[in-house]
Amino acid sequence: MNQLSVSSLADWLADPARPRPLLLDVRQPEELAICALPDVVAMPMATVPVRADELPRDKEIVVICHHGGRSMQVAMFLENRGFSAIHNLSGGMHAWAQVVDPSMPTY
Repeated sequence: MNQLSVSSLADWLADPARPRPLLLDVRQPEELAICALPDVVAMPMATVPVRADELPRDKEIVVICHHGGRSMQVAMFLENRGFSAIHNLSGGMHAWAQVVDPSMPTY
């Protein structure tokens, strides 16, 4: 699993020459209602074990949560299930709001 900074993800998403990763947000629906990146796949952490087969194995996946802890656990789980292109968003949405988009609501 790769640790991905919020600045690196912002650069990646802004680069039209680079294929867009799947953004897997593992927070709860009430957290997503406060703030989220556009076009995320919402899959609360507790549902990942039964829903992991819904995820593409041929695409890079960036796992996102509030601060990066839950996403790291999910990223490790996915790697153990044979996914090879997994990235954990270090600092999560909180860091995104601080570094990339200060207008984003936080909680």
